[in-house]
Amino acid sequence: MVVPELRPWRAAGPHVVRIADAVRPRLARAAGTVRPRLARLAAAAGPRFARPDRPGAPRVPRGARPKTRRFAATAATAGLALAAGVVTAAGPWDSSGQRTAERDRAVALQAARGADHGGAPARAGTPPRGPRGVPPAASVLTGLGSTAATVKSAPGGKALGTVLDPLLKNPALGRLSAAVVDVATGERLYGAGSGDALVPASTTKIATAVAALSAMGADHRLTTRTVYEPDTGEVVLVGGGDPTLTAREEAGGSASLRDLAERTAAALAGRGVREVTLSYDTTLYEGTTTHPIGVNPNIAAVTPLMVDEARTDGSTSGPAPRAADPAAAAARTFGDLLGKHGVKVTPPGPSKATARAATLAAVSSPPLSALVERMLTDSDNDLAEALARHTALATGGSADFAGAGEAVTARLKHLGLPLEGAGVEIKDGSGLDRRGRLTADLLTALLVEAGAPDRPGLRPALTGLPVAGFTGTLAGRYADGAAGTVRAKTGTLTGVNTLAGTVVDKDGRLLAFAFLANGTTGPAAAQSALDRAATALSACGCR
Repeated sequence: MVVPELRPWRAAGPHVVRIADAVRPRLARAAGTVRPRLARLAAAAGPRFARPDRPGAPRVPRGARPKTRRFAATAATAGLALAAGVVTAAGPWDSSGQRTAERDRAVALQAARGADHGGAPARAGTPPRGPRGVPPAASVLTGLGSTAATVKSAPGGKALGTVLDPLLKNPALGRLSAAVVDVATGERLYGAGSGDALVPASTTKIATAVAALSAMGADHRLTTRTVYEPDTGEVVLVGGGDPTLTAREEAGGSASLRDLAERTAAALAGRGVREVTLSYDTTLYEGTTTHPIGVNPNIAAVTPLMVDEARTDGSTSGPAPRAADPAAAAARTFGDLLGKHGVKVTPPGPSKATARAATLAAVSSPPLSALVERMLTDSDNDLAEALARHTALATGGSADFAGAGEAVTARLKHLGLPLEGAGVEIKDGSGLDRRGRLTADLLTALLVEAGAPDRPGLRPALTGLPVAGFTGTLAGRYADGAAGTVRAKTGTLTGVNTLAGTVVDKDGRLLAFAFLANGTTGPAAAQSALDRAATALSACGCR
Protein backbone atom coordinates (compact mmCIF):
# COMPACT_ATOMS: atom_id res chain seq x y z
CA MET A 1 0.00 0.00 0.00
CA VAL A 2 1.01 3.64 -0.32
CA VAL A 3 1.65 5.16 3.06
CA PRO A 4 0.21 8.70 3.25
CA GLU A 5 2.47 11.55 4.24
CA LEU A 6 2.62 12.13 7.97
CA ARG A 7 1.11 15.59 7.87
CA PRO A 8 -0.28 15.32 11.45
CA TRP A 9 3.26 14.70 12.79
CA ARG A 10 4.70 17.62 10.89
CA ALA A 11 1.84 19.86 11.93
CA ALA A 12 2.21 18.82 15.57
CA GLY A 13 5.99 19.27 15.50
CA PRO A 14 6.12 22.96 16.56
CA HIS A 15 3.62 22.36 19.39
CA VAL A 16 5.58 19.41 20.77
CA VAL A 17 8.81 21.36 20.55
CA ARG A 18 7.23 24.22 22.53
CA ILE A 19 6.05 21.72 25.17
CA ALA A 20 9.53 20.26 25.35
CA ASP A 21 11.04 23.73 25.74
CA ALA A 22 8.60 24.44 28.56
CA VAL A 23 9.26 21.15 30.32
CA ARG A 24 13.04 21.33 30.11
CA PRO A 25 13.57 24.19 32.68
CA ARG A 26 11.06 22.62 35.04
CA LEU A 27 12.98 19.36 34.91
CA ALA A 28 16.18 21.25 35.62
CA ARG A 29 14.62 22.99 38.62
CA ALA A 30 13.20 19.69 39.91
CA ALA A 31 16.59 18.04 39.55
CA GLY A 32 18.26 20.92 41.40
CA THR A 33 15.78 20.61 44.26
CA VAL A 34 15.93 16.85 44.55
CA ARG A 35 19.67 16.36 44.13
CA PRO A 36 20.69 17.84 47.61
CA ARG A 37 17.98 15.83 49.33
CA LEU A 38 19.16 12.64 47.71
CA ALA A 39 22.73 13.45 48.71
CA ARG A 40 21.73 14.00 52.35
CA LEU A 41 19.68 10.80 52.34
CA ALA A 42 22.60 8.81 50.90
CA ALA A 43 25.01 10.25 53.51
CA ALA A 44 22.64 9.39 56.35
CA ALA A 45 21.92 5.91 55.07
CA GLY A 46 25.63 5.08 54.71
CA PRO A 47 26.22 1.38 54.21
CA ARG A 48 22.53 0.59 53.88
CA PHE A 49 22.77 1.80 50.26
CA ALA A 50 25.78 -0.29 49.36
CA ARG A 51 25.60 -2.12 46.03
CA PRO A 52 22.88 -4.79 46.40
CA ASP A 53 24.76 -7.25 44.20
CA ARG A 54 27.40 -7.73 46.89
CA PRO A 55 26.95 -10.64 49.30
CA GLY A 56 25.07 -9.58 52.41
CA ALA A 57 24.20 -6.14 51.05
CA PRO A 58 20.99 -4.84 52.68
CA ARG A 59 17.95 -4.05 50.52
CA VAL A 60 16.44 -0.59 50.15
CA PRO A 61 13.83 -0.06 52.87
CA ARG A 62 10.33 -0.76 51.56
CA GLY A 63 9.05 2.60 52.77
CA ALA A 64 11.37 4.40 50.40
CA ARG A 65 10.08 2.65 47.28
CA PRO A 66 6.76 4.49 46.64
CA LYS A 67 8.50 7.88 46.60
CA THR A 68 11.20 6.53 44.35
CA ARG A 69 8.57 5.10 42.01
CA ARG A 70 6.71 8.41 41.89
CA PHE A 71 9.91 10.33 41.14
CA ALA A 72 10.85 7.81 38.44
CA ALA A 73 7.39 7.93 36.89
CA THR A 74 7.38 11.73 36.85
CA ALA A 75 10.85 11.85 35.34
CA ALA A 76 9.96 9.21 32.75
CA THR A 77 6.80 11.04 31.69
CA ALA A 78 8.63 14.33 31.34
CA GLY A 79 11.46 12.58 29.54
CA LEU A 80 9.06 11.04 27.04
CA ALA A 81 7.55 14.44 26.34
CA LEU A 82 10.99 15.90 25.82
CA ALA A 83 12.05 12.98 23.62
CA ALA A 84 8.92 13.33 21.51
CA GLY A 85 9.76 16.95 20.91
CA VAL A 86 13.34 16.19 20.01
CA VAL A 87 12.42 13.33 17.66
CA THR A 88 9.76 15.42 15.93
CA ALA A 89 12.10 18.36 15.59
CA ALA A 90 14.75 16.05 14.15
CA GLY A 91 12.65 15.35 11.07
CA PRO A 92 11.74 15.76 8.33
CA TRP A 93 9.72 12.62 7.79
CA ASP A 94 9.21 11.29 4.29
CA SER A 95 6.08 9.71 2.82
CA SER A 96 7.08 6.25 4.07
CA GLY A 97 7.25 7.42 7.68
CA GLN A 98 11.05 7.29 7.81
CA ARG A 99 13.16 10.23 8.88
CA THR A 100 14.57 11.71 5.70
CA ALA A 101 18.00 12.39 7.13
CA GLU A 102 18.21 8.85 8.49
CA ARG A 103 17.36 7.24 5.17
CA ASP A 104 19.63 9.58 3.26
CA ARG A 105 22.51 8.83 5.62
CA ALA A 106 22.11 5.12 4.93
CA VAL A 107 22.11 5.68 1.19
CA ALA A 108 25.00 8.14 1.32
CA LEU A 109 27.22 5.61 3.07
CA GLN A 110 26.76 2.92 0.44
CA ALA A 111 30.01 2.02 -1.26
CA ALA A 112 28.71 2.63 -4.77
CA ARG A 113 27.35 5.98 -5.86
CA GLY A 114 25.17 6.84 -8.82
CA ALA A 115 26.61 8.14 -12.03
CA ASP A 116 25.56 10.12 -15.02
CA HIS A 117 26.63 9.45 -18.55
CA GLY A 118 28.77 10.88 -21.24
CA GLY A 119 31.36 12.53 -19.01
CA ALA A 120 33.98 11.17 -16.61
CA PRO A 121 32.67 7.85 -15.26
CA ALA A 122 31.09 7.90 -11.82
CA ARG A 123 32.62 11.23 -10.84
CA ALA A 124 29.49 13.30 -10.33
CA GLY A 125 28.05 11.15 -7.57
CA THR A 126 31.23 10.36 -5.63
CA PRO A 127 32.46 12.64 -2.85
CA PRO A 128 36.15 13.43 -3.40
CA ARG A 129 37.38 12.65 0.11
CA GLY A 130 35.46 9.65 1.40
CA PRO A 131 32.18 9.69 3.36
CA ARG A 132 31.07 13.18 4.36
CA GLY A 133 29.07 14.19 7.36
CA VAL A 134 25.38 14.49 6.64
CA PRO A 135 24.24 18.10 6.27
CA PRO A 136 21.02 19.24 7.96
CA ALA A 137 18.15 18.16 5.74
CA ALA A 138 15.30 20.60 5.38
CA SER A 139 11.86 19.20 4.65
CA VAL A 140 11.66 18.54 0.94
CA LEU A 141 7.87 18.57 0.95
CA THR A 142 7.43 21.86 2.79
CA GLY A 143 4.53 23.65 1.20
CA LEU A 144 2.54 20.47 0.58
CA GLY A 145 1.57 19.78 4.17
CA SER A 146 2.23 23.16 5.79
CA THR A 147 -0.19 25.95 6.53
CA ALA A 148 -0.22 29.53 5.40
CA ALA A 149 0.87 30.53 8.89
CA THR A 150 4.20 28.74 8.50
CA VAL A 151 4.97 29.27 4.80
CA LYS A 152 5.07 32.71 3.22
CA SER A 153 3.78 33.62 -0.22
CA ALA A 154 5.59 32.46 -3.34
CA PRO A 155 8.51 34.46 -4.78
CA GLY A 156 7.74 37.10 -7.40
CA GLY A 157 8.68 36.54 -11.04
CA LYS A 158 10.48 39.85 -11.47
CA ALA A 159 12.55 39.32 -8.33
CA LEU A 160 13.39 35.76 -9.41
CA GLY A 161 14.50 37.03 -12.78
CA THR A 162 16.85 39.48 -11.10
CA VAL A 163 18.47 36.57 -9.26
CA LEU A 164 18.45 33.87 -11.96
CA ASP A 165 18.99 35.75 -15.23
CA PRO A 166 22.64 36.63 -14.58
CA LEU A 167 23.39 33.04 -13.53
CA LEU A 168 21.58 31.34 -16.41
CA LYS A 169 23.04 33.64 -19.07
CA ASN A 170 26.41 32.06 -18.40
CA PRO A 171 28.02 31.33 -21.81
CA ALA A 172 28.98 27.87 -20.55
CA LEU A 173 25.30 26.86 -20.69
CA GLY A 174 24.75 27.34 -24.43
CA ARG A 175 21.05 27.17 -25.30
CA LEU A 176 18.75 27.05 -22.27
CA SER A 177 15.23 26.08 -21.27
CA ALA A 178 14.43 27.06 -17.69
CA ALA A 179 11.37 27.25 -15.46
CA VAL A 180 10.53 27.69 -11.77
CA VAL A 181 7.08 26.78 -10.45
CA ASP A 182 5.35 27.06 -7.08
CA VAL A 183 4.52 23.43 -6.22
CA ALA A 184 1.60 24.37 -3.96
CA THR A 185 -0.26 26.30 -6.67
CA GLY A 186 1.30 25.15 -9.95
CA GLU A 187 1.95 28.78 -10.91
CA ARG A 188 5.01 29.40 -13.06
CA LEU A 189 7.14 32.02 -11.33
CA TYR A 190 10.01 32.19 -13.81
CA GLY A 191 10.60 31.13 -17.39
CA ALA A 192 13.37 31.48 -19.93
CA GLY A 193 12.72 29.50 -23.09
CA SER A 194 10.61 27.26 -20.86
CA GLY A 195 8.61 25.90 -23.79
CA ASP A 196 11.64 25.08 -25.93
CA ALA A 197 12.19 21.34 -26.34
CA LEU A 198 15.83 20.38 -25.70
CA VAL A 199 17.78 17.16 -25.11
CA PRO A 200 16.94 16.26 -21.48
CA ALA A 201 19.47 13.46 -20.84
CA SER A 202 18.68 11.63 -17.58
CA THR A 203 15.98 14.04 -16.45
CA THR A 204 13.88 11.89 -18.80
CA LYS A 205 13.70 9.48 -15.86
CA ILE A 206 11.29 11.84 -14.10
CA ALA A 207 8.84 11.32 -16.96
CA THR A 208 9.44 7.56 -16.84
CA ALA A 209 8.82 7.54 -13.08
CA VAL A 210 5.52 9.41 -13.26
CA ALA A 211 4.29 7.36 -16.23
CA ALA A 212 5.15 4.02 -14.61
CA LEU A 213 3.60 4.92 -11.26
CA SER A 214 0.41 6.20 -12.89
CA ALA A 215 0.11 3.13 -15.14
CA MET A 216 0.90 0.37 -12.63
CA GLY A 217 0.53 1.82 -9.14
CA ALA A 218 3.13 2.16 -6.41
CA ASP A 219 2.52 -1.37 -5.06
CA HIS A 220 3.21 -3.19 -8.33
CA ARG A 221 6.03 -5.77 -8.30
CA LEU A 222 8.03 -7.47 -11.05
CA THR A 223 8.01 -11.27 -10.82
CA THR A 224 10.52 -13.81 -12.08
CA ARG A 225 9.31 -17.42 -12.06
CA THR A 226 10.11 -20.98 -13.03
CA VAL A 227 7.70 -23.38 -14.70
CA TYR A 228 7.78 -27.10 -15.43
CA GLU A 229 6.80 -28.57 -18.77
CA PRO A 230 5.56 -32.08 -17.88
CA ASP A 231 5.63 -33.34 -21.47
CA THR A 232 9.30 -32.57 -22.00
CA GLY A 233 10.72 -32.55 -18.49
CA GLU A 234 11.84 -28.99 -19.10
CA VAL A 235 12.28 -26.26 -16.47
CA VAL A 236 11.88 -22.79 -17.95
CA LEU A 237 13.23 -19.69 -16.21
CA VAL A 238 10.74 -16.99 -17.23
CA GLY A 239 12.05 -13.43 -17.25
CA GLY A 240 9.69 -10.93 -15.65
CA GLY A 241 11.54 -7.77 -16.59
CA ASP A 242 13.22 -7.25 -13.21
CA PRO A 243 16.78 -5.93 -13.68
CA THR A 244 17.21 -5.78 -9.89
CA LEU A 245 17.03 -9.60 -9.61
CA THR A 246 20.23 -10.56 -7.81
CA ALA A 247 22.43 -13.61 -7.38
CA ARG A 248 24.36 -12.06 -4.49
CA GLU A 249 24.29 -13.89 -1.16
CA GLU A 250 22.85 -10.77 0.47
CA ALA A 251 19.87 -9.77 -1.62
CA GLY A 252 19.28 -6.54 0.25
CA GLY A 253 15.52 -6.65 -0.33
CA SER A 254 15.75 -7.46 -4.04
CA ALA A 255 14.35 -10.63 -5.55
CA SER A 256 16.93 -13.39 -5.11
CA LEU A 257 17.93 -15.89 -7.80
CA ARG A 258 19.32 -18.05 -5.01
CA ASP A 259 15.92 -18.20 -3.33
CA LEU A 260 14.28 -19.01 -6.65
CA ALA A 261 16.72 -21.88 -7.23
CA GLU A 262 16.15 -23.28 -3.75
CA ARG A 263 12.37 -23.14 -4.09
CA THR A 264 12.49 -24.59 -7.60
CA ALA A 265 14.65 -27.50 -6.44
CA ALA A 266 12.25 -28.18 -3.57
CA ALA A 267 9.28 -28.18 -5.94
CA LEU A 268 11.05 -30.57 -8.29
CA ALA A 269 11.93 -32.85 -5.38
CA GLY A 270 8.25 -32.91 -4.49
CA ARG A 271 7.59 -34.23 -7.98
CA GLY A 272 10.39 -36.76 -7.70
CA VAL A 273 12.37 -34.97 -10.43
CA ARG A 274 16.16 -34.62 -10.08
CA GLU A 275 17.23 -34.14 -13.71
CA VAL A 276 15.83 -31.53 -16.10
CA THR A 277 16.37 -29.67 -19.34
CA LEU A 278 16.92 -26.02 -18.47
CA SER A 279 15.58 -23.26 -20.72
CA TYR A 280 14.89 -19.55 -20.40
CA ASP A 281 12.07 -17.38 -21.72
CA THR A 282 12.62 -13.75 -22.75
CA THR A 283 9.46 -13.26 -24.78
CA LEU A 284 8.02 -10.61 -22.43
CA TYR A 285 9.85 -7.94 -24.44
CA GLU A 286 9.91 -7.40 -28.19
CA GLY A 287 12.35 -5.94 -30.69
CA THR A 288 16.07 -5.35 -30.47
CA THR A 289 17.87 -5.59 -27.14
CA THR A 290 20.62 -3.10 -27.97
CA HIS A 291 19.95 0.50 -27.00
CA PRO A 292 20.18 3.02 -29.86
CA ILE A 293 23.47 4.34 -28.43
CA GLY A 294 24.99 0.89 -29.04
CA VAL A 295 27.01 -1.25 -26.67
CA ASN A 296 27.86 1.01 -23.74
CA PRO A 297 28.97 0.48 -20.12
CA ASN A 298 26.10 2.69 -18.95
CA ILE A 299 23.47 0.12 -19.92
CA ALA A 300 23.11 -3.61 -20.51
CA ALA A 301 21.26 -5.19 -23.40
CA VAL A 302 17.58 -4.62 -22.64
CA THR A 303 16.11 -8.04 -21.91
CA PRO A 304 13.44 -9.19 -19.43
CA LEU A 305 15.88 -11.67 -17.85
CA MET A 306 19.10 -10.50 -16.25
CA VAL A 307 20.86 -10.81 -12.91
CA ASP A 308 22.50 -7.85 -11.17
CA GLU A 309 21.94 -5.78 -14.32
CA ALA A 310 24.37 -8.11 -16.14
CA ARG A 311 27.30 -6.43 -14.35
CA THR A 312 30.44 -8.54 -14.46
CA ASP A 313 32.56 -6.52 -12.01
CA GLY A 314 30.44 -6.80 -8.85
CA SER A 315 29.39 -3.13 -8.95
CA THR A 316 25.89 -1.97 -8.06
CA SER A 317 25.60 1.34 -9.92
CA GLY A 318 27.33 3.49 -12.50
CA PRO A 319 29.12 2.40 -15.67
CA ALA A 320 30.34 -1.21 -15.69
CA PRO A 321 31.29 -4.02 -18.05
CA ARG A 322 28.23 -6.11 -18.93
CA ALA A 323 27.51 -9.65 -20.05
CA ALA A 324 27.01 -9.72 -23.81
CA ASP A 325 23.87 -11.88 -23.42
CA PRO A 326 22.33 -11.07 -20.01
CA ALA A 327 19.56 -13.70 -20.28
CA ALA A 328 21.90 -16.58 -21.12
CA ALA A 329 24.28 -15.50 -18.35
CA ALA A 330 21.42 -15.41 -15.83
CA ALA A 331 20.23 -18.87 -16.90
CA ARG A 332 23.73 -20.31 -16.53
CA THR A 333 23.98 -18.88 -13.02
CA PHE A 334 20.57 -20.33 -12.22
CA GLY A 335 21.64 -23.75 -13.49
CA ASP A 336 24.70 -23.66 -11.25
CA LEU A 337 22.51 -22.81 -8.27
CA LEU A 338 20.12 -25.68 -9.06
CA GLY A 339 23.11 -28.01 -9.20
CA LYS A 340 24.05 -27.01 -5.66
CA HIS A 341 20.63 -28.26 -4.60
CA GLY A 342 21.11 -31.64 -6.24
CA VAL A 343 19.32 -30.99 -9.53
CA LYS A 344 21.17 -32.06 -12.66
CA VAL A 345 20.58 -29.64 -15.54
CA THR A 346 21.55 -29.32 -19.20
CA PRO A 347 23.27 -26.21 -20.56
CA PRO A 348 20.43 -23.66 -20.88
CA GLY A 349 18.91 -22.51 -24.15
CA PRO A 350 16.14 -20.09 -25.19
CA SER A 351 12.55 -21.32 -25.19
CA LYS A 352 9.01 -20.18 -24.46
CA ALA A 353 6.84 -21.43 -21.63
CA THR A 354 3.59 -23.00 -22.83
CA ALA A 355 0.15 -22.58 -21.36
CA ARG A 356 0.41 -26.16 -20.03
CA ALA A 357 3.45 -25.37 -17.89
CA ALA A 358 3.00 -25.54 -14.13
CA THR A 359 4.54 -22.86 -11.94
CA LEU A 360 7.27 -24.20 -9.67
CA ALA A 361 8.41 -21.07 -7.83
CA ALA A 362 8.49 -17.28 -8.11
CA VAL A 363 10.28 -14.30 -6.57
CA SER A 364 9.20 -10.68 -6.76
CA SER A 365 10.95 -7.33 -6.73
CA PRO A 366 10.42 -4.60 -4.14
CA PRO A 367 7.33 -2.47 -4.86
CA LEU A 368 7.40 -0.08 -7.78
CA SER A 369 7.68 2.86 -5.37
CA ALA A 370 11.09 1.57 -4.22
CA LEU A 371 12.19 0.78 -7.78
CA VAL A 372 11.35 4.32 -8.90
CA GLU A 373 13.32 5.79 -6.02
CA ARG A 374 16.33 3.62 -6.87
CA MET A 375 16.09 4.57 -10.54
CA LEU A 376 16.09 8.28 -9.74
CA THR A 377 18.66 8.29 -6.94
CA ASP A 378 21.22 6.15 -8.79
CA SER A 379 20.26 7.29 -12.32
CA ASP A 380 19.75 3.60 -13.07
CA ASN A 381 19.44 3.24 -16.85
CA ASP A 382 18.67 -0.49 -16.82
CA LEU A 383 15.80 0.02 -14.42
CA ALA A 384 14.53 3.03 -16.38
CA GLU A 385 14.31 1.03 -19.61
CA ALA A 386 12.57 -1.82 -17.79
CA LEU A 387 9.97 0.49 -16.23
CA ALA A 388 9.27 2.15 -19.58
CA ARG A 389 8.60 -1.28 -21.11
CA HIS A 390 6.38 -2.30 -18.21
CA THR A 391 4.44 0.93 -18.73
CA ALA A 392 3.87 -0.19 -22.32
CA LEU A 393 2.79 -3.66 -21.19
CA ALA A 394 0.41 -2.21 -18.59
CA THR A 395 -1.27 0.02 -21.16
CA GLY A 396 -1.50 -2.42 -24.07
CA GLY A 397 1.54 -1.16 -25.94
CA SER A 398 4.53 -2.86 -27.47
CA ALA A 399 7.40 -3.67 -25.11
CA ASP A 400 10.20 -2.35 -27.32
CA PHE A 401 12.04 0.98 -27.54
CA ALA A 402 9.43 2.68 -29.73
CA GLY A 403 6.49 1.25 -27.80
CA ALA A 404 7.99 2.24 -24.46
CA GLY A 405 8.47 5.86 -25.55
CA GLU A 406 4.95 5.99 -26.94
CA ALA A 407 3.50 4.53 -23.73
CA VAL A 408 5.27 7.05 -21.50
CA THR A 409 4.09 9.89 -23.76
CA ALA A 410 0.52 8.59 -23.69
CA ARG A 411 0.50 8.41 -19.88
CA LEU A 412 1.68 12.00 -19.61
CA LYS A 413 -1.07 13.09 -22.00
CA HIS A 414 -3.56 11.13 -19.90
CA LEU A 415 -2.46 13.13 -16.86
CA GLY A 416 -3.08 16.38 -18.76
CA LEU A 417 0.55 17.47 -18.83
CA PRO A 418 1.79 20.04 -21.38
CA LEU A 419 2.97 18.15 -24.47
CA GLU A 420 0.93 19.52 -27.37
CA GLY A 421 2.87 21.71 -29.78
CA ALA A 422 5.98 21.63 -27.61
CA GLY A 423 8.11 19.33 -29.74
CA VAL A 424 8.33 16.77 -26.94
CA GLU A 425 9.83 13.44 -28.03
CA ILE A 426 10.36 10.51 -25.65
CA LYS A 427 12.54 7.92 -27.33
CA ASP A 428 13.54 5.76 -24.35
CA GLY A 429 13.09 5.47 -20.60
CA SER A 430 16.59 6.48 -19.54
CA GLY A 431 17.39 9.60 -21.56
CA LEU A 432 20.47 8.09 -23.16
CA ASP A 433 18.93 8.55 -26.62
CA ARG A 434 19.94 12.00 -27.84
CA ARG A 435 16.87 12.20 -30.07
CA GLY A 436 14.70 12.73 -26.99
CA ARG A 437 13.29 16.21 -26.33
CA LEU A 438 11.61 17.66 -23.23
CA THR A 439 10.79 21.18 -22.07
CA ALA A 440 11.38 22.86 -18.73
CA ASP A 441 7.62 23.46 -18.59
CA LEU A 442 6.93 19.73 -18.87
CA LEU A 443 9.54 18.74 -16.28
CA THR A 444 8.23 21.20 -13.71
CA ALA A 445 4.65 20.11 -14.46
CA LEU A 446 5.71 16.49 -13.78
CA LEU A 447 7.18 17.50 -10.42
CA VAL A 448 4.06 19.46 -9.47
CA GLU A 449 1.88 16.50 -10.47
CA ALA A 450 3.99 14.18 -8.30
CA GLY A 451 3.41 16.50 -5.34
CA ALA A 452 -0.32 16.93 -5.85
CA PRO A 453 -2.36 16.03 -2.73
CA ASP A 454 -4.71 13.87 -4.82
CA ARG A 455 -1.78 11.93 -6.37
CA PRO A 456 -0.10 10.21 -3.39
CA GLY A 457 0.85 7.26 -5.60
CA LEU A 458 3.18 9.53 -7.59
CA ARG A 459 5.10 10.75 -4.55
CA PRO A 460 8.15 8.45 -5.12
CA ALA A 461 8.95 10.62 -8.15
CA LEU A 462 9.83 13.31 -5.58
CA THR A 463 11.20 11.26 -2.70
CA GLY A 464 13.55 9.40 -5.04
CA LEU A 465 15.28 12.54 -6.28
CA PRO A 466 18.93 12.75 -5.17
CA VAL A 467 19.55 15.10 -2.24
CA ALA A 468 22.17 17.80 -2.72
CA GLY A 469 25.39 16.92 -0.94
CA PHE A 470 23.69 13.81 0.34
CA THR A 471 22.73 10.98 -2.03
CA GLY A 472 23.09 9.49 -5.47
CA THR A 473 24.27 11.68 -8.31
CA LEU A 474 24.24 14.78 -6.08
CA ALA A 475 26.27 13.27 -3.25
CA GLY A 476 29.46 14.97 -4.41
CA ARG A 477 27.87 18.34 -5.20
CA TYR A 478 26.60 21.33 -3.20
CA ALA A 479 29.24 21.10 -0.49
CA ASP A 480 28.09 24.54 0.67
CA GLY A 481 24.87 26.50 0.72
CA ALA A 482 22.05 24.34 -0.65
CA ALA A 483 23.17 20.95 0.69
CA GLY A 484 20.09 19.16 1.99
CA THR A 485 17.58 21.65 0.58
CA VAL A 486 17.81 20.83 -3.13
CA ARG A 487 16.52 17.52 -4.47
CA ALA A 488 17.10 17.07 -8.18
CA LYS A 489 17.61 14.66 -11.04
CA THR A 490 20.79 15.32 -12.95
CA GLY A 491 21.44 14.74 -16.62
CA THR A 492 24.74 14.60 -18.48
CA LEU A 493 25.59 13.77 -22.08
CA THR A 494 28.32 15.25 -24.21
CA GLY A 495 27.31 18.89 -24.69
CA VAL A 496 24.21 18.42 -22.50
CA ASN A 497 23.78 19.32 -18.83
CA THR A 498 20.40 19.31 -17.12
CA LEU A 499 18.99 19.60 -13.61
CA ALA A 500 15.36 19.31 -12.52
CA GLY A 501 13.87 18.94 -9.08
CA THR A 502 12.61 20.76 -6.01
CA VAL A 503 14.08 23.28 -3.60
CA VAL A 504 12.85 24.82 -0.37
CA ASP A 505 13.45 28.58 -0.53
CA LYS A 506 14.43 30.85 2.34
CA ASP A 507 10.78 31.40 3.26
CA GLY A 508 9.98 27.67 3.37
CA ARG A 509 8.17 27.58 0.03
CA LEU A 510 8.60 24.43 -2.07
CA LEU A 511 9.56 25.28 -5.64
CA ALA A 512 9.97 23.00 -8.65
CA PHE A 513 12.62 23.96 -11.15
CA ALA A 514 14.06 22.65 -14.42
CA PHE A 515 17.21 23.84 -16.16
CA LEU A 516 18.09 22.24 -19.53
CA ALA A 517 21.31 23.37 -21.22
CA ASN A 518 22.33 22.14 -24.67
CA GLY A 519 25.54 22.99 -26.49
CA THR A 520 27.43 23.40 -23.23
CA THR A 521 31.10 24.25 -23.56
CA GLY A 522 32.28 21.89 -20.84
CA PRO A 523 30.57 19.60 -18.32
CA ALA A 524 32.27 21.03 -15.22
CA ALA A 525 31.51 24.66 -16.00
CA ALA A 526 27.92 23.91 -17.01
CA GLN A 527 27.28 21.75 -13.96
CA SER A 528 28.66 24.46 -11.69
CA ALA A 529 26.45 27.10 -13.33
CA LEU A 530 23.30 25.01 -12.85
CA ASP A 531 24.22 24.26 -9.24
CA ARG A 532 24.70 27.97 -8.54
CA ALA A 533 21.23 28.68 -9.96
CA ALA A 534 19.61 26.05 -7.73
CA THR A 535 21.57 27.34 -4.74
CA ALA A 536 20.35 30.87 -5.47
CA LEU A 537 16.76 29.59 -5.40
CA SER A 538 17.30 28.02 -1.98
CA ALA A 539 18.60 31.32 -0.59
CA CYS A 540 15.89 33.41 -2.19
CA GLY A 541 12.77 34.95 -0.67
CA CYS A 542 12.59 37.02 -3.84
CA ARG A 543 9.43 39.05 -3.32
